[in-house]
Amino acid sequence: MLRFDEVGVLPEPEDNAAICSRRLDAGTTIDLDGSVITLPHTVLEGHRFVVRPVRTGEAVTSWNTPFARASRDLVPGDYVCTPTSLAAVTARGVEGLPTEPSATNEPLDPYQLDESALSFGAQVTSVEQPGTFLGYPREQGAAGTRNHVVVMATSSRSSGFVTELARRFDGAAAGDGVVPVAHTEGGEDEAPNNLDLLLRTLAGFTLNPNVGAVLIIDTEDDVVSGQAVQDYMTEHGYPSIKVPHAFFTRRAGFEHDLTTAGALIEPWLPIVDAQPRVEVPLADLKIALQCGGSDAFSGISANPLAGLVGAEVIKHGGAAVLAETDELIGAEPYVLKNVRDLATAKRFLSTIKSFKERVGWHGHTAEGNPSGGNVYRGLYNIVLKSIGAARKLPREVRLDHVIDYGEPLPGNGYIFMDSPGNDLESVAGQIGSGCNLIFFTTGNGSITNFPFVPTLKFVTTSARYERLHAEMDVDAGRYLTGTAMTELTADTFDLTVRVASGEPSAGERAGHSQVSIWRNWRQKGPREGISISTDGRMSRKLTDLPAEDRDAPLDGLPLTGLGTNARTAVRLLQVDDRLVPESVGLILPTSLCSGQIALRLAAQAELEKWAGDAVTRMVALPHTEGCGSSGGASEETFARTMLGYLLHPNTRMALLLEHGCEKTHNDYFRSRLVEAGADPARFGWASIQADGGLEAVGTRVRDWFGSFDLQAPVEYDGTVGELTVGLEARGPLSDETAEALALIGREIVGSGGSVVLSSRGALLAHKVFRTAAFGSSDQLESTIAHGQRFVEPGWHVMRMPGTDWMETATGFGAGGVQQILAHVAGGTLSAQRFVPVVEFSNDPETVAKYGDDLDAVATGDAAEQARTGLDTIAAVAGRRLVPKAVASGNVGFQITRGLLGTSM
Repeated sequence: MLRFDEVGVLPEPEDNAAICSRRLDAGTTIDLDGSVITLPHTVLEGHRFVVRPVRTGEAVTSWNTPFARASRDLVPGDYVCTPTSLAAVTARGVEGLPTEPSATNEPLDPYQLDESALSFGAQVTSVEQPGTFLGYPREQGAAGTRNHVVVMATSSRSSGFVTELARRFDGAAAGDGVVPVAHTEGGEDEAPNNLDLLLRTLAGFTLNPNVGAVLIIDTEDDVVSGQAVQDYMTEHGYPSIKVPHAFFTRRAGFEHDLTTAGALIEPWLPIVDAQPRVEVPLADLKIALQCGGSDAFSGISANPLAGLVGAEVIKHGGAAVLAETDELIGAEPYVLKNVRDLATAKRFLSTIKSFKERVGWHGHTAEGNPSGGNVYRGLYNIVLKSIGAARKLPREVRLDHVIDYGEPLPGNGYIFMDSPGNDLESVAGQIGSGCNLIFFTTGNGSITNFPFVPTLKFVTTSARYERLHAEMDVDAGRYLTGTAMTELTADTFDLTVRVASGEPSAGERAGHSQVSIWRNWRQKGPREGISISTDGRMSRKLTDLPAEDRDAPLDGLPLTGLGTNARTAVRLLQVDDRLVPESVGLILPTSLCSGQIALRLAAQAELEKWAGDAVTRMVALPHTEGCGSSGGASEETFARTMLGYLLHPNTRMALLLEHGCEKTHNDYFRSRLVEAGADPARFGWASIQADGGLEAVGTRVRDWFGSFDLQAPVEYDGTVGELTVGLEARGPLSDETAEALALIGREIVGSGGSVVLSSRGALLAHKVFRTAAFGSSDQLESTIAHGQRFVEPGWHVMRMPGTDWMETATGFGAGGVQQILAHVAGGTLSAQRFVPVVEFSNDPETVAKYGDDLDAVATGDAAEQARTGLDTIAAVAGRRLVPKAVASGNVGFQITRGLLGTSM
């Protein structure tokens, strides 16, 4: 028999449900206050069991807050499981579970403010002698905890450029180093709906105290340009940038611009490197309070600890910034228990209301926030997640201010910033607001880090800390095993000062980081048939929504188009049972948080030839999806896109790399593969968290790729009719070139291949192209949805929800496209990591300015231009030509959220 204190944690003495501190199998007996209870079902670590009788319909509570309602009379020992939590653990193959849920999720009724219940107390008492740390003073405000040279892209169009530019300064003596800020936003042809917060965040990045110098880079004709950032800063009263800085617009070839931009950075390096750390007040510490991969113990150990250390910083005159708006829905009474004034309380509630409205425009509610990993680890619903997250605000600490995403901090004290629950997007806003140190609490062991602000990671349980000790900084689980919270607070505060003074955090030692700014949303207001009211009571099936909005699959049958009898020869590879241009080894991250690790592993696998001669190259596809975003239509498009690459004809070996706590984990994709008729045993599976951290998961990935004895691909003569090619045009297009692209497509289709066009591209809008390719100038309908594989070869049009180039290219690749031929005018394009992008132009001005980036120059009449295009396709497919953008490192990958996806 086990004692209750060995296996259970009661958040508050009055609660009627306890958290299980380790897995207990069905039949386990527990001594509960002298009474013996027997568990009728298996209860996982972090899940809850009843400790007091609960009648049908009564509330089940944690932290004295109802999170569920009993579906039947429950007695001590009964497993508390809701439909969502039971489904999550059942999907993981857990045995000994009940066949029916025992409770239902507590409905999210809109919170009604009781002004009489508000407490307008004083902030925590200041210390008599404020402390100091060793930092970098800045003229524009608080001191920095780090001193980086930052290379910042204003839009996604320059992300590949800044990444490559920063890479070329690896190892340079430049303070804490040269780092890129590459992101996914602002890359479309029109102003995005998130323009204001995007400009605000970029402005905040330039002024963050950890930035010792900054180069802001845009591309000609960017909607979100360097000038737009400067104008925003002027209009909103930002101070001028006092550190070395410059603005640079790309106007020539990639290599030329890299050299020119690099020359701007080089004089700053010795200046930044020579700046010493000096003693500065702890009042300059601005802590970003963040959580990710949360579990049932987040609200017991890690979040309270982070909040108490933040309170210590406030006592010394500093600031602590809470975020993640949707992860406080349901915790409003707790957050507003101690608030500066009525206006602050009302602004907090207005922020939550606005967030719920925006999510509702897209057909979602806050109930969709907890990820699959959250639920599996005991956070059944948003109420439990919110109450636990709110524990980063200690009861004795007063909420002083509420600010918008990325808005400059109004002063010191405790501040709430509006942001989505998406960890990385939320962190970016806090950094834009001026935070110079991050406290990141995690139950599962999130490994996320930011490029120029150090992250201290607090893990909730000692067992998880031991498994991931190389990636974690603080073992908050010591509280669960008897260490006093006061002792943990003192130890962690000391670590905070040391890291602020230059001691590397675990994330800095690991050497990886990511940036994701609050992603654009498509809807600007409520729409009939889609939107959900803020009470969250309306619900509908995905199939009830308009087909185009939900990006529903189409019939996949080709259009009736024209062909030719020409056959351009291509030297292809015989791989297993098919002829392909290349044999790819793929490491596919299942969510944003494993993306950078996948990238590093693929580079190592390529260098060390983990797969031997079985593959021609190794590829990783980092992206921003899979967690921290809404489900429904956008999730369907995401899953379809991911499967498209796993099952792509060029993919010979593929391994899925999960972070471990995401919504779309490895088990999720096992099920998706089965639904698609594929055998999951064909694929490799690895987990950063479950396998024990970066070193362990790297070994697992290497061993999987090395476990095969596959023959090297054999060269074989084929034609362009063996290929699936995406045809694209960006910028002005002459009649001759439009006809040439039609002739290229006609030969590919006529010889048995397939051509895929974008529904939003310039080709379909061109009357000459439509006539030359299809014999008619009529408008054409889409045949496949975004990322959908077609049923039969031929002419196809892929439905694209937007104009972002990288999302377009990613959709092409998921649909089976093996090469993209793009005519460019007015500028060039980034390459896609998986699908070669071949760029050619007939535009004299483009050739003059960007000729070094072009793979071919098309001259002459339509037939001559077509010949140039076909020969270039054959050269790339035959591995005789590497596209210029690929060779230069100007590459990217990004998955669309469609019309209904939004951050949560």
